[in-house]
Amino acid sequence: MTSQRIRHNPHRRRTPLRTAIIVVLAIVLSAAGLVGAGVWWNTSQQPDHASASTPPSSLSSRLDGSGKSSGSAAPNPSNPSSSSSPSQSGSASADTPEAKATKAVDAMPLKEQIGQLVMVPLFAGSSPSSLRDLIVNQHVGSVLIIGKWNVGTAGVKKATDSLQRYAPQHNGLILATDQEGGQVQHLRGTGFSVMPSGVRQGQMSTAQLTTAAVQWGEQLRSAGINTDLAPVTDTVQTERANNAPIGALNRDFGLSASGNAQHAIAFITGMRQAGIVTSIKHYPGLGAVTGNTDFTANGILDTTTTLDGQEIGAFTTALQGKPGMVMMSLATYKSIDPANPAAFSSTLIDGQLRKESGYNGVVTSDSLSAAAVSGIAPRQLGVRFVEAGGDLACIGASQYVQPILDGLNAQAASDPSFAKKVRQSAIRVMTLKYRMGLAQ
Repeated sequence: MTSQRIRHNPHRRRTPLRTAIIVVLAIVLSAAGLVGAGVWWNTSQQPDHASASTPPSSLSSRLDGSGKSSGSAAPNPSNPSSSSSPSQSGSASADTPEAKATKAVDAMPLKEQIGQLVMVPLFAGSSPSSLRDLIVNQHVGSVLIIGKWNVGTAGVKKATDSLQRYAPQHNGLILATDQEGGQVQHLRGTGFSVMPSGVRQGQMSTAQLTTAAVQWGEQLRSAGINTDLAPVTDTVQTERANNAPIGALNRDFGLSASGNAQHAIAFITGMRQAGIVTSIKHYPGLGAVTGNTDFTANGILDTTTTLDGQEIGAFTTALQGKPGMVMMSLATYKSIDPANPAAFSSTLIDGQLRKESGYNGVVTSDSLSAAAVSGIAPRQLGVRFVEAGGDLACIGASQYVQPILDGLNAQAASDPSFAKKVRQSAIRVMTLKYRMGLAQ
């Protein structure tokens, strides 16, 4: 108002006292503006991505939601849709991993969104260049390092570095492996410990297991791996020798459902401290079937697991450890959804896991090239998984990759409602990538 009066009253004279007051006020207001700008930068402009040199402790704080910058709420990794409270500024909300992921996905063509929903295999002895086209031209965003890699941390790192060079600088690859221990340890050789079986890990105290998992995680990180598809959180319900996928291989912790859950949290915690994302598996449990879903479609109907049972309860408790992913089993559960394997069951994924348990992170599948789902056309495997609420289609056989990608692209191009599901799944995957420091 004062400036307007002066402008419309040019004959009014300013006294020395009035001039001094105006000067002082201008200085005060200018200083206040500078201070405000400094606080704004400190709270909303801090980088949220981790470089390759970011120490594991810093990455760990992002993965478990404990990393906080002044004036902003910490995200909840078990719920990637969580964001700043409504009372915070729009700029602060825009700085959350989910907000960044949403913006990034909305800028992606549909084909690129679909690429983020597929994890393709690289077998021991194969050249990383065999995946170049998939990563560069089909925008695949995740790779499964699989097979008997006996080349030590240095050999694996050479392969993972090559793979990351194919990816866009602003959107790195999720590089995963199955490093459970015992008979399921894909990476061995110099630099990798020989990990005990899950049952042996279950004989450790939770504190001991966390300490051991930190060491195993640091070895993975040194090899360029950022995700471990473990721990196994299944609870064996039958004679161990008759439970082919878990008990017969000693893959579980060998405890009660409650004990398995606490040991799963200990494993997750140790890996996270080393900067490694984990995936609990195989939801809602493979402990009550006789057949191994990797190799057979027989004996994989679970007739005992229920939504309110202890076995699924172990997974619900393990979610408190904030794993980066939940892997769905390929068995079918008669008392839950008798018409669909778990990975294709909206009752289990969208219903129980997301709505009832409150989990909104990445849901991945067990290998969609497994024998358990061999009766389904390969082009429909990814479609059925995403339709049920899944996000990241894990593929264990190279010949399945292109049909699954083609099926997803065709369905999304012809079905707007399915394209919306693709977008939501891509946002969840990219939110995790922002948390991991892979996306910028």
